[in-house]
Amino acid sequence: MGKNFIYLLFTLFCCAILFSTCEKILPPTPAENELLDGPIPGLTGAENARFLKGDIAFNDEIFTPQTGLGPLFVATSCGSCHAGDGKGTPFTTLTRFGQTDHTGNRFLHQGGPQLQHRALAGIQPEGVPSGATFAKFTPPANTGLGFLDFVADADIMSMADPDDANGDGISGVPNWINLRGYVTPRANAMVQNGQHIGRFGKKAATYDLLQQTATAYNQDMGISSNFEPYDTYTGHEIDPEVSNQTIQDVVFYLQTLKVPVPRKEDNSEVKAGKQLFQKIQCASCHRPELKTGYSPIAVLSFKTFQPYTDLLLHDMGTALDDGYTEGSATTAEWRTPPLWGLGLSKNSQGGKYFLLHDGRAKSIEEAILLHGGEAQNSKALYQALSPQEKQQLIQFLESL
Repeated sequence: MGKNFIYLLFTLFCCAILFSTCEKILPPTPAENELLDGPIPGLTGAENARFLKGDIAFNDEIFTPQTGLGPLFVATSCGSCHAGDGKGTPFTTLTRFGQTDHTGNRFLHQGGPQLQHRALAGIQPEGVPSGATFAKFTPPANTGLGFLDFVADADIMSMADPDDANGDGISGVPNWINLRGYVTPRANAMVQNGQHIGRFGKKAATYDLLQQTATAYNQDMGISSNFEPYDTYTGHEIDPEVSNQTIQDVVFYLQTLKVPVPRKEDNSEVKAGKQLFQKIQCASCHRPELKTGYSPIAVLSFKTFQPYTDLLLHDMGTALDDGYTEGSATTAEWRTPPLWGLGLSKNSQGGKYFLLHDGRAKSIEEAILLHGGEAQNSKALYQALSPQEKQQLIQFLESL
């Protein structure tokens, strides 16, 4: 038997041992309902290819000074703030400053509305100017955004009750905002005094996912585009550092990320918690079901989905009033955040919860107890529940 043959057998033996060992130590593949990332089922081949391009741009491209980063910035990539397309952490939380009412931001000439607390070598990072109010914004999860993007304005308005006509203490209103020059209004968009309904962001001050994406490139990474061409350091218009195609690919990626898949729906405790969610009137703002209108992406058109939001602003009381606002919202008003995927939040937050707009709540119960204003009655009803009922409600929320 030749030496080469013996060496081959030895190599194969070692590889077999290594493979067997790796097989034992590799963690099991997570179930689909344990992951937030991934495309909506039913995309065409061409759409899946475009989703992949957007995925690469969002998660894999890390900017450097040579590729346009800064000079002022918050992060070096999109994915660094949205690990696994999930929620951010205190380390990735943004700071917005400078607006106290509907009249606008008085600190735009001093870097508002977003603080860029990091800078390239030799450049001084920003600080919050003296006298400016500010709020912390923890990056949200990205999944299911396309469904929210294509909810009709009329449906959002049908849930609004600015004068609390039904007397339930809840008076959700839209955030009326001015459109960026590059944003195209939706078909059948509702307009009030020349303003349109926002739906994205903590204050619903962003119109659509194109604005969300272009602004994030500019304000978060200091990357200019044809949509947002101004340098965040000098304020001067500069050549685009990211292509229109890349921006649109990322928009498509965000539009076609799947919705979070609920878990343990048949569990008796989860079912009991779902009934309690309705009983204590959480569903008055966290609407379990919405539907889309027409979308050029076929799998998003005329679909019913379960986000647990109404996309409206609600006064949340003094505990959550940071003295800062955007658009027509008051400082105490916040958009109802979607609750889908809530139970998976810890996966991207280091195994802990950082909830509410600024991540201050370290548990679901703490987040509930910080509710006030229009949610005061629901909070009181929660506090009146038995310990078992509270646990059932939280188990339901963690199943979403």
